[in-house]
Amino acid sequence: MDNRALLLSTAYFAPVHFYTRYLHHYEVYIEQFENFTKQTYRNRCQILGGNGPISLVIPVVKGRGPKVLIKDLQISYEENWQRNHWQTIVSAYNSSPYFEYYQDELYPFFERKTKYLLDYNLQIHEQLCDFFEVENKIRLTDDFEKVPENTFNLRDGISPKLKHSPDADFQPQTYTQVFSDKYGFLPNLSILDLLFNEGPNAYTILLQSLQQKKTIVTEST
Repeated sequence: MDNRALLLSTAYFAPVHFYTRYLHHYEVYIEQFENFTKQTYRNRCQILGGNGPISLVIPVVKGRGPKVLIKDLQISYEENWQRNHWQTIVSAYNSSPYFEYYQDELYPFFERKTKYLLDYNLQIHEQLCDFFEVENKIRLTDDFEKVPENTFNLRDGISPKLKHSPDADFQPQTYTQVFSDKYGFLPNLSILDLLFNEGPNAYTILLQSLQQKKTIVTEST
């Protein structure tokens, strides 16, 4: 385990990197006082379909000003994005080994109308913790610190905009994906991709996806 606190941004069905780090830290914080940033995992996830990677984006309500704190950001339901997202997920993963195993617990997230994006993502995270049978150890920040002490800051370090991650220890392990024969292995997709393809073995893959360095300490027995 890593003895530093981990600081992340909120994420919609977060990528594998998010949960790899989550499992390796005792303390995990989600930043709620940052400004919303477009084209990030805060309101989108990436899955793999028959025609390649697909971005599922949650539309949000535009604020009166140019900046909106993530804790105040509301989800827009002007379009039926929930139905579209679920239909896309079903189309992509209906033939995966574990889709039927998880679908009943996941479907309600595509029916209920949660007001705030942060709350919605936290509800999804709690369900994912149940799948992994791990503690939901996420806490929300009390204020915004540009450079928090004794903290591994990945607020902007897990992003679809980055070609190279600042987290050199993250080495995603390969697993069989539905369309591997067509596209090969595509790393760091949404946690949904790993769950539907690997089921209970997803936990082990996450643990193996971090190369331990000196900053990592083991628990005393």
